[in-house]
Amino acid sequence: MQKSPFGMTPDPSCLMMTESHREALSGLLYAVHKRKGFVVLTGDAGTGKTTLLRALIRSAKSARFSVVLNPTLSLPEFFELVLCDFGITDVPESKAQRIMKLQEFLVKLHNEGAPPVLIVDEAHKLSPEILEEIRLLTNFETAEKKLLHIVLAGQTELKALLNREDLRQLKQRIEIRLEIKPLSAADVTTYMRHRWDRAGGTTALPFTKDAIALVVSASRGIPRLVNSICDNALLLAFGEADSAVTARHMREVLRDLDLGVGSPPPVERKSMSAETPRRSESPAAFSRLEPQSLMTLPSIERYLSPIPKLSVFRRLGSWLNFGNLRTVRTNSE
Repeated sequence: MQKSPFGMTPDPSCLMMTESHREALSGLLYAVHKRKGFVVLTGDAGTGKTTLLRALIRSAKSARFSVVLNPTLSLPEFFELVLCDFGITDVPESKAQRIMKLQEFLVKLHNEGAPPVLIVDEAHKLSPEILEEIRLLTNFETAEKKLLHIVLAGQTELKALLNREDLRQLKQRIEIRLEIKPLSAADVTTYMRHRWDRAGGTTALPFTKDAIALVVSASRGIPRLVNSICDNALLLAFGEADSAVTARHMREVLRDLDLGVGSPPPVERKSMSAETPRRSESPAAFSRLEPQSLMTLPSIERYLSPIPKLSVFRRLGSWLNFGNLRTVRTNSE
């Protein structure tokens, strides 16, 4: 075993590309390389938004990123953090000078052909004052394109925040909306095997069927909860010198974590749709993209619509060679 199979840190190398994760990553890459101004990514707590953002940063090598992980800042602190994370060390004192410094930096990157991207994680905690300032940052533009591209990522409360009447101008500027959904019941099992294999596990997943069923019910399809439950269960089984995690171990862990067995995640539905045929040539807009860095990310199919129609970002994913990603299936399939 090379590392903890169920670690809590957002590790892109352990990202499992579900249907919604694949579509969200396709949309983020499209937004960066097509110079879209404003993108919003939402999802329940623990569904993998931060991991997906790290995969974006790892994949879009031509872009320059400034990442705000803690948005509970004052307005001067927010501007200072944005500038510092872009690599600007001589941050002026006044707001006017900071704006001028940022504008000069954005023009410089524009002339160099490197798209600057501001990522704000936990954006549902942003104050309306800072959100309004973020909206004003989108005014940095040429006659043809935006100079700064902004990604707001947050929990589902972000939707309600953006629906505020005093933020209607911000909402009107959102060009792309993306959403990550919880894992289906079948995906939870696949996710556990995926994490075990990615950590270097050489044996079968050491969880009994009854133990896995409890993980499915208690986690409600939230990957972070799956990690927490499985990590504690493995520690308990190891401490008792047991070769596998059983339902008894799992019930004890759920009691310690104060997690009841709730409603299980939805069952995956089979799709009648066919994959979109690959194009012979990639569009010029994606000529600088390096999809090879994503080829190590395994994927699974989930939440497939019974309607034989692929979303625009799934089709974009086909152009980005996401169609070549290996599909991870459970042993029962």
